[in-house]
Amino acid sequence: MTTLKVHNSESAPQESKPFLEKSQKAYGMIPGLHGVLAGAPGILEGYQVLHELFAASSFNNDELTVVWQTINVEHACHYCVPAHTGIAKMMKVEDEIIDALRNETPLADAKLEALRTMTLTIVRNRGHVTQEDLETFYAAGYGERQVLEIILGLSQKVISNYTNHIANTPVDAAFEKFAWSKNS
Repeated sequence: MTTLKVHNSESAPQESKPFLEKSQKAYGMIPGLHGVLAGAPGILEGYQVLHELFAASSFNNDELTVVWQTINVEHACHYCVPAHTGIAKMMKVEDEIIDALRNETPLADAKLEALRTMTLTIVRNRGHVTQEDLETFYAAGYGERQVLEIILGLSQKVISNYTNHIANTPVDAAFEKFAWSKNS
């Protein structure tokens, strides 16, 4: 099992401290992931910027959750699935959506299912999609902007999911009740 140091405000490199202060203000704590990312100031800053950009995309809260959680589950991220379960609940996303994403079952809403399917296609095929994939996604009510915004969300999630795999980041106490492991 691999681990990386989870920094706090005292142990973090000086350049990371303003970003940890930003996390503390935003979340009332320093999430473990942010503590790990603080080991390299540029990645913590990049993660925070990508998060802000994706959160300000054209996606509503349900759609943001679909993209984030689809990627987290596909990457089997032990830290991000519970964290985004708690975040989704704070964002007032319905439990049926949260549970379907966690359990890898189709979403009842056809448009959200199209978003989940396109996100999985992009992740699993490393961006190689067919014209038919795009046309199906567009027929569900999305467009080119949303294809690109999925890639933005994926960029954020690669940073967090891969870091958590390497760091074996402990799940924050606030999210332990949402513990998760990938179905076999």
